[in-house]
Amino acid sequence: MASYNKVIMIGNLTRDPELRALPSGTPVVEFGLASTRRYNTQNSGQKEQTCFIDVRFYGRLAEILNTYMKKGRPILVEGRLEYASWTSQDGTKRSKHRIVGESFQFLGGRQDDQNSSQERTRQGYSAPQAPPPAQGETYPSSTPDEPGPEYFAEGGGDDSIPF
Repeated sequence: MASYNKVIMIGNLTRDPELRALPSGTPVVEFGLASTRRYNTQNSGQKEQTCFIDVRFYGRLAEILNTYMKKGRPILVEGRLEYASWTSQDGTKRSKHRIVGESFQFLGGRQDDQNSSQERTRQGYSAPQAPPPAQGETYPSSTPDEPGPEYFAEGGGDDSIPF
């Protein structure tokens, strides 16, 4: 039986992205993501539960994220869950789960770090000279070692579709 490992999460960055390079020269960016679930209880009303997880992107996507994302900004991340374990400097074994990103979408409006004097249009902000990727624009994976959809196919065909 084939396995399926897919994570889609919306949240806010908990820290600025940290860009570095692998020994091969491939760019890698890491940042924290916080996603809050709000729900109601019978006794105490509304409650919140926040999930914190680290996220890692490789290649061109890492460079784009490092350029345009900052702490506190919202993002949709799509990727796979990875388990990492290591031994710390004091000899204790440590472990964590993280998301290895395959694509993302910027969420929220365009945020300028300077005083914005651009005119606002009905669709959003007018395009700057060198525009950042548009809101809601999806960036596909740049990791070539991922198996394609045919890897997960288990026979069947159009004849097995129930409609």
